[in-house]
Amino acid sequence: MTPWIKAKRIMVRYLSEMRWYVIVMFTIGYAASCYLLLYAAGEQSLLAPDDFVYWMVVTGSTVGYGDMSPSTAAGKWVVALYVIPAGLSIFALILGRVASWVGRQWQKGAKGLNTLNLDNHVVLIGWNGKRTMQLLKLLLIEKENLDHKPDIVLCVRADIENPMPSQIDFVKVSSFNNDEEMDRACIASASTIVIDNPHDDMTMTTALYCSQRNKKAHKVIYFDDESLVGLIKQHCPEIECTPSVAVEMLAKSAFDPGSSLLHHDLLDVYEGQAQFSATISEQADNIKVESLFIAMKKHYNATFIGFAAHHDIHNIIVNPPLDANLSAGDKIFYIADRRIRNINWEMLSI
Repeated sequence: MTPWIKAKRIMVRYLSEMRWYVIVMFTIGYAASCYLLLYAAGEQSLLAPDDFVYWMVVTGSTVGYGDMSPSTAAGKWVVALYVIPAGLSIFALILGRVASWVGRQWQKGAKGLNTLNLDNHVVLIGWNGKRTMQLLKLLLIEKENLDHKPDIVLCVRADIENPMPSQIDFVKVSSFNNDEEMDRACIASASTIVIDNPHDDMTMTTALYCSQRNKKAHKVIYFDDESLVGLIKQHCPEIECTPSVAVEMLAKSAFDPGSSLLHHDLLDVYEGQAQFSATISEQADNIKVESLFIAMKKHYNATFIGFAAHHDIHNIIVNPPLDANLSAGDKIFYIADRRIRNINWEMLSI
């Protein structure tokens, strides 16, 4: 094999791999050869370091401002036959490489293959088609009413792409209990974890895993079979299980017409009154239910409906007696047109 053929094969192999160090190597070689050719052609006015870099980029990319140009005949031939053709090739090579890298990164994001770097975010685990899409829309609306605007991450096993690429982050995994894969969704640093899988057994194992990986996060899960709620509560009492109330609403509406419409309105964040919650500030003194009820209605046009003590957050007391006392850390529930921001707890205690 002749040296020329051997060199040609090596060059073809490196160019076909198109690695960044190859592009950098060719760019440096191009710049050095341009400098030497211009020096040999006697183009002294173009060889000052700042002028040379500026002129080479402008000329090699064919922008051509015309403020600097070769003055000798040999220099013009060098530019016409080498600087511009080779510069165009390298410029196109770099642009193509950058475009290819950006395209791959976008595809990885759309397919859920990227590793995220998030903190205090909301992770929705599971895919149920239209129900998940509706849930994502509601989460995005609720997000806009919050001051800190947490990121929302959809984590799925289903073979789909990001359904809302401009609004949420997306991670696709093969297992909901694999540390390496779930770390891509930053599960350990999430502030809220919502689990809604199509199968209850998957929901159960995912809930147990998330409870072990992130003790502090607020976790909400949904079971089709409500008999599993007691089982998960034995192992993970901090988890909030949301029941299906369709049957109960049918029975309630049969004897109290309009009940189902009322409950739907309280859950609907698009229009009308809705139910919200807030945690009493650590600086607040003891607040009586009577003063809270009146002040909420007077100052915020909101209706206080119940509370949960900070030491027993899962035991909600609805319609408490007026002389009941609330303290810092208790969570209150109220009905209002929109979420109330920056509640003045000192005013409500009067």
